Amino acid sequence: MTAVAVAVALVVTLSPSSAAASDTLPWEGVAAKGANQPYQHGYTSADLLRWTPESDLFGDMTRARVPLQPRVAPLKATQADPKLDPAVQQLTLAGDYGNAFFESYPYNNEFSAYLFNYWQYTDYYAAWHGMPTEGVPEELYDPKLDWRQKWFEFGMLNLPNSGYTNAAHKNGVKSLGCIFFSENDRGTQTYTEMLVQDENGDYPVARKLVELARWYGFDGYFINQEEPFVAVPDLPRYKAFLKVLRDSGLYVQFYDSVDTITGLRVYQNEFNSQNSPFVRDPELGDVSDSMFLNYWWNKAKLTLSRDHARLRGLDPRRVVFAGLEAGAFQFDQPYNLDDNLDANGVPMNGIATLGADFVHSDMADKENDAKQWQAYDRERRWWTGSSTGGADDTAYWKGISSYITERSTISGTTFDTTFNTGHGLEYVEKGAVSNPAEWSNINIQDHPVTWQWNISAPGDGTPVLGVDYDYGPRYTRAGRFSYQQVGAYEGGSSLVLTGDLAADNYLKLYRTNLSVTDKSKLGITYRKVSADDASQLRAAVTFADDPHTVVHLPIEASGARTVGWTKASLDLSMYAGRTIVTLGLVVAAGPATIEDYQLNVGRMTLTDGESHVPPTPTGFHIRAALTGTDELELGWNLDDYDTVAEYAVYDNGMYLGGIYDDVLYVKRFTGQKGTLELRAVGHDGSVSEPAIIRYDFRRAPGDVKATAAADGSVTVTWPKAAPGARVRLESAYSGTRTVREVTSTDATSATLTGVPTTGGHYLVTVSHGNATPVSYRGEFADTHVEAYPTALVTVTGNVFRFRTPWTADWYKLHVKEDGVAKMFATTYSSGAKPYIIRGRTTLAALTVIMDRLDSEVTVTIEDYAGNTTTTVVRPALAERLSEGGLRVP
Repeated sequence: MTAVAVAVALVVTLSPSSAAASDTLPWEGVAAKGANQPYQHGYTSADLLRWTPESDLFGDMTRARVPLQPRVAPLKATQADPKLDPAVQQLTLAGDYGNAFFESYPYNNEFSAYLFNYWQYTDYYAAWHGMPTEGVPEELYDPKLDWRQKWFEFGMLNLPNSGYTNAAHKNGVKSLGCIFFSENDRGTQTYTEMLVQDENGDYPVARKLVELARWYGFDGYFINQEEPFVAVPDLPRYKAFLKVLRDSGLYVQFYDSVDTITGLRVYQNEFNSQNSPFVRDPELGDVSDSMFLNYWWNKAKLTLSRDHARLRGLDPRRVVFAGLEAGAFQFDQPYNLDDNLDANGVPMNGIATLGADFVHSDMADKENDAKQWQAYDRERRWWTGSSTGGADDTAYWKGISSYITERSTISGTTFDTTFNTGHGLEYVEKGAVSNPAEWSNINIQDHPVTWQWNISAPGDGTPVLGVDYDYGPRYTRAGRFSYQQVGAYEGGSSLVLTGDLAADNYLKLYRTNLSVTDKSKLGITYRKVSADDASQLRAAVTFADDPHTVVHLPIEASGARTVGWTKASLDLSMYAGRTIVTLGLVVAAGPATIEDYQLNVGRMTLTDGESHVPPTPTGFHIRAALTGTDELELGWNLDDYDTVAEYAVYDNGMYLGGIYDDVLYVKRFTGQKGTLELRAVGHDGSVSEPAIIRYDFRRAPGDVKATAAADGSVTVTWPKAAPGARVRLESAYSGTRTVREVTSTDATSATLTGVPTTGGHYLVTVSHGNATPVSYRGEFADTHVEAYPTALVTVTGNVFRFRTPWTADWYKLHVKEDGVAKMFATTYSSGAKPYIIRGRTTLAALTVIMDRLDSEVTVTIEDYAGNTTTTVVRPALAERLSEGGLRVP
């Protein structure tokens, strides 16, 4: 599991012999976090009640904007296993790129990040990634400590990575956030805070969860309620809470962990009357969409689960998900998915996996670029059961594709792929390196090849060509390959076919639903690396009206070695009116075996004869030029996804990055003068004319710096004289938005007054003449902390029940009796502390028995900045008597 420090509790609780997984660590070197790099954070219930889109520091830069794409209708004739039922659904609960806790980025400059490449076998991708709440100082994170020693707060909610959501939506997969409660992993956070109701009986946290999902562009929540119990009176309220989410159009999956009668944490390991009311309640109706079954199931339990779902009028293929601990047991599973098969060999229930990102996260030296081929082999084995000859192959594992059919969103009259998996050791355009730096950006990942790999040759025992992604000369390929590494034609990778060609090889690539017109053409860009021979490259298609017949479309003279990349165009007009349901390639052999054959395919494009070139983007501008930290934030107006597949940004012709969004963060930007270009890319690969920004930082005031003071002022300085420079400050995170503007009088500095002194972030921009404005991001001074409210303490005799503050501004609560600190137990039995520490004190420890009835009890609240305020919760007896008018001897 990626975020072990917060994720491992689920496995430890539920599995008898969990394997220890490796922790994630911050990226280092050039891949280290930029000073202002956008990242996501976690949320408590209190955070949600305060939340607005403007309140998140990076709330406008970490949104998913690709709409959920419809999938093509199933067609059994195209399935790798026609007997499988396409209605059987799959949920993947896993990490994303493999970032550490403060590094949930939409993209980064690091090749060795994990890029999920099997969207075609999943219907829901739920985020399993611990996220600290906003405001947690990063210096509290010590990567060297054991995962049980992370002394800061994780939110009960973590969002799905926005880049992963965009990739999921492109492939018709719903993206889910994760809500998680347990007695250890979230400290004092508890479900009761989430179920708070207003005066009308509504659930404000649920409404905020809906609003949050809409803003960040994801589709629902996986809810893992694993505290020891839910109070019986709260059970109907919990279901009503779920129903608010579901009735709002969100997808909700609930974990098999709560007994609907007793409220106790009990794992049924099947779908039955004890847990099914969390999906369909007899009184409330449907309160969620599905359930993730705990892992200790067997054939009998899964059969009963199917039968119970049908009895309740539910489809078990879509409602009951047989859970599998991927991260804990990997390829040596104690759970056999064959137990989920009926007499016809078809799954009775859906399938869910926890921690399938183990294929990367549990690798030794996983941050090493030279080891990434191992992750690809492991991932391919997990999803397809394919044998690669590696150490993992000793375990029996059939692969998820043995139970789940292939899915696809490739439809319409156009299609374009450059076999881009979403990362590279360089970025290439039209066969030439545009940017030599490594990168990872799942936002621009192409549709994954549907079958990885389905290659065949006639006759038993006839060897087939090897298939791989070629990432170029700097890539370390698997030892079984010896091909010449030429890299991408466009993006980060190309498809390579290599080996001894003894017979015609058929490589089935994509499941599609592409309509052919009388102007349709199929373009293939390829590079024949090996010597001239008698082979021939052919496109291979099957049509909906005859899906069992593979139609070959030859490319003339394709057996000749090429100098660089070559483009072929195949006329499809003779097939007008028909629908392509699979798209692939055939490499036809000559009369004798061709040794060491190699051909790279860099692009495949279907066009329909019409122009789909997007319009030139509008509103292109620099949001913030953070020259002091070599960062750049850009913005523009977003066109509909039907028109634009993604946007690409260039600096003096060099590729900087791409995304479907109206913002882009650029890391390591060091340009001094030049031209920024923004181009819109169509779904057929066409590219718009550029929108242009000309910049010149040589004439700018230089790198801006700013310092906030406790008196409510911010002093801004810059190195180059700029008489009359305009200085604008606006809050980037504040309860109320703050804007201040002044004109510099001394040419190298300016002071703005009347700004907040309660923390939060600001952006200051200095403009001078016609020079490009330069900006700086900083934090306001924090000189204040709100007092701890006495209303948060319930006193019964000498028993004090404390609740943690709902304000964002606190770190510790020092509870003292007559000046002596009380001790509080911490999660994971990590020892008692002389204070309540945010995120680590146990919920049970909040109940304290004082030593005496006549003692004074105080609470001192301390925030992350070190500010403190003391509240007297119970005065000493003498003071109480004096206030009552009684004389004290």
